[in-house]
Amino acid sequence: MEWSYWKVILKYGHVGIRNEVSVARHLTMPVEYTLLEVMHKAQNMPGVKAKGILSARRISIDEYLIGHREEAENFYLQRLMTFRQKSC
Repeated sequence: MEWSYWKVILKYGHVGIRNEVSVARHLTMPVEYTLLEVMHKAQNMPGVKAKGILSARRISIDEYLIGHREEAENFYLQRLMTFRQKSC
């Protein structure tokens, strides 16, 4: 199976009234996925605000690998993942 790589910038909530955090997420999807399908998947990720997609674009594997490493160092995402593991 071939893969496509995407950079999606999402608005996350739960950081105070009318506040948000914008975070770039780097996603791997099957190559046949269109932009609309990627946006639908991203919109349904936990913590994403309604109308929370700021941008989405296809990227190269090199950009994906760099971005994925940066995600691992993002404090907000670390807290989000820890919270989800405790609540399950």
